[in-house]
Amino acid sequence: MVSPTKRAAVAASTAGAFVAAGATARLLNTRKRRQRRERRGEAVEFGSVRGPVHTVTASDGVRINVEVDDGPSDAPTIVFVHGWVCTLDTWHYQRLALRGRYRMVLMDHRSHGGSGRATPGGSTFAQLADDLARVITELVPSGPIVLVGHSMGGMTIQQLAADRPELFGDRVVGVALVATSSGRLVRGNPMLQRLAPFIRLGGPALDWGRSFNSYSVIRRWAVGPDAAERHVDMTEEMILRAPTHVLLDFYPAFTELDLRQGLTTLGEARTVVVCGTKDLLTPIKHSERLAEAIPGADLVRVDGAGHMVMLEANVEVTRVITELVESVA
Repeated sequence: MVSPTKRAAVAASTAGAFVAAGATARLLNTRKRRQRRERRGEAVEFGSVRGPVHTVTASDGVRINVEVDDGPSDAPTIVFVHGWVCTLDTWHYQRLALRGRYRMVLMDHRSHGGSGRATPGGSTFAQLADDLARVITELVPSGPIVLVGHSMGGMTIQQLAADRPELFGDRVVGVALVATSSGRLVRGNPMLQRLAPFIRLGGPALDWGRSFNSYSVIRRWAVGPDAAERHVDMTEEMILRAPTHVLLDFYPAFTELDLRQGLTTLGEARTVVVCGTKDLLTPIKHSERLAEAIPGADLVRVDGAGHMVMLEANVEVTRVITELVESVA
């Protein structure tokens, strides 16, 4: 029979080995990320494109970080809204391509990027939509607007259409919904279902799960099968910067997602729905349903691209946005 003292020693030894293995894995992952960053070969380093910073205070006091790139006053202002666990750097390529041609407003969602932390109760689509409305009121007080939203950003725009329909058709004249959904997202989605047990376990388990072999996980789920290494690396960089509480706080909003109420309103603006054919997080069937439900909407399928289509197929997505803006100018 094994004595309690020996069992305790074995347990302590096992725990120590687990911690040591985890520390070694993190060190190797960090080294690999640095090597991949050095191999990117980008003319403009990802995350280095910055503009004048503005702070918009949300209805519950959370500070919303916004950057504004100036442009002609006689063209629509483009407002970019990023996805879950990402930042405004999501739009790296579009920002570079469109700088000087249009005025651009890029916001970090609450709890993301440079914005302040929200409470779990404030991590809802209704609050995200209200944040967006406040950004528009303060930083785009007049003139036509084109809204561009990726994933959770696209959902935020749909919620805004439900909550503030008077904005659409008058102020908001164009909308691009990129790799997003109006509902029924978690059910039947293997990646989001796999996340659920870690969410239930909470912080430490989720911290470990996020950092362990994160590049391979992102390569499998967040991009298309032929995505360039640099685009996987950019995505990983954003996701690993997001605090774990962002996953914990926002996950319930996705399980209850139903944004159908605002879809008819989106038809008041010129709307384009964009999705990669290899998107595993918001599969293209969600975009097809959106395009069918929004009056007059067009659907653009990007062959081979995954969820991070605006990085993977950045030229194509920039072209779609440009044509949308020119069509409503």
